[in-house]
Amino acid sequence: MSNAEAAPRPAPVASQFPVWPLAALGALLVWAYLPMLSVFADKWLNDPQYSHGLLVPVFSIYLIRRAWRDGAFALRPLPIVGCTLLVVVLGLRLVAGSLLFHQLDALSLLLALAAVSVAVGGWGLLRRTGPGIAFLVFMIPLPYELERNVGGPLKSAATASSTFMLQTLGQPAIQDGNLILIDEVRLGVVDACSGLKMLMTFAAFSVGAVLLMKRSRFEKFMVVLGIVPIAIAANVMRITATGLCYVWFTDPKLLEFLHDLNGWLMMPVGLALLGVEVWVLHRLVLPPGATRRPAAGLGSRGLSPVPA
Repeated sequence: MSNAEAAPRPAPVASQFPVWPLAALGALLVWAYLPMLSVFADKWLNDPQYSHGLLVPVFSIYLIRRAWRDGAFALRPLPIVGCTLLVVVLGLRLVAGSLLFHQLDALSLLLALAAVSVAVGGWGLLRRTGPGIAFLVFMIPLPYELERNVGGPLKSAATASSTFMLQTLGQPAIQDGNLILIDEVRLGVVDACSGLKMLMTFAAFSVGAVLLMKRSRFEKFMVVLGIVPIAIAANVMRITATGLCYVWFTDPKLLEFLHDLNGWLMMPVGLALLGVEVWVLHRLVLPPGATRRPAAGLGSRGLSPVPA
């Protein structure tokens, strides 16, 4: 045996790499972006539409830790590329500060985290930390103009769909702008009922599920594709149920309780619909390389074989 064959291969160094330098750099970035994060924290604490933002960093840390433990790999630092990306980040921060555009500043934070990963461990480390860094986008509140442009059509669609559902259930519902008239009941679909809150929160949950599930790319793509329809369907069911409650009951305290209850049930209903979608996809899509066996006693066409 030659010396070249007898020489052992160098072991991957990722498992021996101290995590504290990355943690220190991350803490430094958090300190640098503290003014922007304080603005977003006010949104997370006071705006129910973005209350999930408090959980997004926690889940991102879990994704990074999970990927870090998914086997060792060789670190190949690229300090020049990482520092170049940090220069781009500095330019984005200057533009964001001049425009008071907090969302652009937040995107520069994500790019800065990616730049640190590339500088410390190269593209291999970025592939491990990338999903966790990208998931942080769900902690960023939408710009006001985008909220208005998205929330308005969602509110109109929710009003029209809920009116149709109430009519299907035998109620004399009529749509008047963003009002649903049922005899003497006037049900207003306000901005909070547009479904945008459900859409943002459900999108974060769904993408998190996609990052955790071990399914084919087609199944993951279909789950992401179903985020908007499922969120809209859950919101329509909520408005429809609230309309029926106002028709059947008159006690103000009971109506207030049922209104809040229907709002809280939106997320469990959405997650249940997501579970049904994943189950159906699991039944329809075969794993790579698998073949579906015919039923016992049936031929390839599903018929009993006929002797020659």
